[in-house]
Amino acid sequence: MRFSFLCIVLIAFASCREQKNNLLRTGPVNWPDSIAWWKANNLRVIQTNLPAYEATLNPDSLVDDLKDYSANVLIINAGGIMAFYPTELEDHYVNPYMQPAMLGDVVRKCHEAGIKVIVRFDFSRAHRSIFEKHPDWFYISPDGERIINDDMYVVSINAPYEQNVMFKIVEEVIDKYPVDGIFINMPGYQVRNPYVGKYHGIDQNVYDRERFQKFSGLKLPVKEDFSDPIFKRYVEFKEFTTEELMHRLHDVVKKKNPQIAICTYSEKYVDIVRHESQTNSLPYWPYNASDNVNNTLTSFPHHIVSNASIQQISFQSRYNAVEPAEVRIRLYENIANGSGLDMSMMGDFRNYEDERNYDVLRQVYAHHMKFEQYYGRYRSTAQVAVVSPGSWPSGESAQEYRGIQLMLKESHIQHDLIEDTQLPILGDALQRYKVLILPDILRLDSAAIATLESLQRKGTHLIATNRTFSDNGDALFRIFGAKAIEVDHDGAGFYVSPERNNAFKRLRGQKLISWKFNLGLYSFPEADTLLPIYTPGRPGPPEIIGGHARTKHHLLGLKKNGSASAVLIPANLGRLYYVLGYQQYKNILLDVIDVLDVSISSSIITNAPSRVEVITQEFTTNIPQHLQWSDSDGVIVHLVNLTGYSNTYFEPLTVEDISFRLRTDFKPSSIRTMTTDRPIEFTWSDGTLQFTVPRLTDYEAVIVMR
Repeated sequence: MRFSFLCIVLIAFASCREQKNNLLRTGPVNWPDSIAWWKANNLRVIQTNLPAYEATLNPDSLVDDLKDYSANVLIINAGGIMAFYPTELEDHYVNPYMQPAMLGDVVRKCHEAGIKVIVRFDFSRAHRSIFEKHPDWFYISPDGERIINDDMYVVSINAPYEQNVMFKIVEEVIDKYPVDGIFINMPGYQVRNPYVGKYHGIDQNVYDRERFQKFSGLKLPVKEDFSDPIFKRYVEFKEFTTEELMHRLHDVVKKKNPQIAICTYSEKYVDIVRHESQTNSLPYWPYNASDNVNNTLTSFPHHIVSNASIQQISFQSRYNAVEPAEVRIRLYENIANGSGLDMSMMGDFRNYEDERNYDVLRQVYAHHMKFEQYYGRYRSTAQVAVVSPGSWPSGESAQEYRGIQLMLKESHIQHDLIEDTQLPILGDALQRYKVLILPDILRLDSAAIATLESLQRKGTHLIATNRTFSDNGDALFRIFGAKAIEVDHDGAGFYVSPERNNAFKRLRGQKLISWKFNLGLYSFPEADTLLPIYTPGRPGPPEIIGGHARTKHHLLGLKKNGSASAVLIPANLGRLYYVLGYQQYKNILLDVIDVLDVSISSSIITNAPSRVEVITQEFTTNIPQHLQWSDSDGVIVHLVNLTGYSNTYFEPLTVEDISFRLRTDFKPSSIRTMTTDRPIEFTWSDGTLQFTVPRLTDYEAVIVMR
């Protein structure tokens, strides 16, 4: 009995020791000065977007607030539109409320508190006093209009203000203050006044006309029209000139100090790519932060991304913040996808017009500081990638793109997002995906098409929707075995039929599925066809409905290309789901994915509600020794609770006993929940891991350690 009792005590002691040793590592990490500070990818940014009159802020209270919110980076105004410091430059308008010591005191006191300072510049506009001296430096529309916001005029990127004065301003600030970074707001060409929602057109400034003539030998176009070869050349010109400007700025800054980070919304010659989560109109996009961060990091894998949660509802509602529940979702999506935290507000924290988000900011920023070792060093586990129509999608193409994402998010199918322009640059790295989806992606160049065909030869399946490839008939036929008869065809009232085809198991019980928006009419001479299209028939009155006739067209064509398949759905499948929400449209995509590779939908099996966002990441701890990817430390399963999202943002519902079954190539040594730092029981057999998350409130991360 004594021996048995001793064994029990020893086992219990060993168990306690094992549990203690498995506690999560907490607290911020000290990074050596030899590593560029932003490369730690542990940013907790707060931007005080100062109105002119708030240049009188108190540096001491600002730094106290930054510490209270666990921030480690401040973005604050310096110059451009107006100088928030005593400039000595003739063509740099001085803020009338400028306090000579403010910016210097903020930088010094932030550094004393261990907080980095990025100074903000906006060279998109300049004051009327400069316009009156140099009207040829400023934007002028095809109709001879200026873009004006009170006393501020939009400048021309090729005129001397940006080509010369901008560099003098940046150098002056760097010489005066030991700043850690510069942020360039609103770079590039302007065609509209976003603050009033008015479109003005292509800038006809004399410097733009002369430089475009020198670049192309052509006359500057006056209309944005992708069917016009001159406008296509102008797009190339804009890309060349903006990159050339950033290249020059990069060289100037890095010559001064290579430890100064360059941050803006583009990627070339930039250290930190900034993005923004905004809320402007219905339907809201609750996955906006996931979209922005995943898209940027996958498209530009060697960059740090900082996605700002924009406080205001819109430009016209600067002093009214979005809902706290939405901000919480944005911030957790940021860190779950591999970014840090970033929030932009009007002014500083004191006497703010809408303080409802303060508790959320304290909560999430403190969480990230405590567990920052488990964020920022991720590798995707996704087997599916969705191609995006750029970094700032808009209009109907954005709805198609987001609708496809929504289908995958709600089904917990892990996926990455890739900008269309980056396909040929990423090239063979895309082989890791089993399926590549192109939702309404137009204007793919020859290099991108060659990349897709190469991926097909190596076994990657393609799914394309709506007008994708409609502007390249040869590639359309070569890859999909299809010919476009009527690319734009109003599908209102039409139906498609799953018939008795076993491929569409999720559509059982339905004979006709209604359509709306675009329903392209194509022939598929070299592909198998599914989902025949039926005519609208008679919509009413009820006594005479019917008469739907089967047409010769089909919604879907599937072409075998060696070991891979190419599926074309020339209709607004994603937009239908994004706008209308009926699950039958989602079920079409999910069944197609199963036809291509049934293992994808079974890679994660969970009873989590569709509005619980599941993001799985392979990770290595974020410490200086792992600056370059080291051996994996395991997998993190992030759960972001969106159950409070409807046509507004309510607090999420608590979800209990969420079961998971997923594939791992290792037997875990332990599994713990992050927010409570408690162990989770699990089973593992033949590469299949099973566990249950006891409780989810707003966010949880399950750390599966090797």
